[in-house]
Amino acid sequence: MSETASFGYRDVDADQKAGMVRTVFSNVAGKYDLMNDAMSGGAHRLWKDQFVARVKPRKGEAILDMAGGTGDIAFRMHRHGADVTVADINPEMLAVGVERARKKKLEGLIWSEQNAEELTFADRRFDAYTIAFGIRNVTHIDRALADAHRVLKFGGRFYCLEFSTTTWPGFAEIYETYSHKLVPKIGKLLADDEDSYRYLIESIRRFPDMPTFEAMIRAAGFTQTKVEPILGGLVAIHSGWKI
Repeated sequence: MSETASFGYRDVDADQKAGMVRTVFSNVAGKYDLMNDAMSGGAHRLWKDQFVARVKPRKGEAILDMAGGTGDIAFRMHRHGADVTVADINPEMLAVGVERARKKKLEGLIWSEQNAEELTFADRRFDAYTIAFGIRNVTHIDRALADAHRVLKFGGRFYCLEFSTTTWPGFAEIYETYSHKLVPKIGKLLADDEDSYRYLIESIRRFPDMPTFEAMIRAAGFTQTKVEPILGGLVAIHSGWKI
């Protein structure tokens, strides 16, 4: 039997998932930031601020922002003087980021089309690796984590911002109803695309919980791993070091 991977609630052939995810993000690229605001009530901006504060980007550091297409994380780190490479598997998402950078008059960012599982960068190239709301869309998460470890220098740090499963009683049920019943309708209203946003919600539900994902980060070779839940784990910041 061929290997399978989750695509929302469906299991598909693993070699098909990357293309299917690429199609989703090609469809939503132009409305991605608008939809983030609509789905989170603007809270994603605060989560990203908190995330970058944990990364502590410094002037002259080489940082890889994986799955960073539209530039939200990269722009924040660029303000601190870091040398940021923005990588994404989806050229349409990168195009949105390049145009946003142009409008903001931000120079010096490097934009690169990359597969998180098979990065073309040399070993020990970066001081930090960041990925925000992207790791759950990877076909083989273990391979992406292993390649993140490979491209980091010794002493380099890994940071991941991702949806998880909230442990707050009551809130979990409210969010479950909101995400499954309302988010696809919002996607239809604002982006004329209900199916893509249904996939995004389902992919969150299929993503490993916080302890399981932390164990995967350790298995990739990272040490001093840490999980910082936000809203009881609705979102979490995962981190680790390459020692």
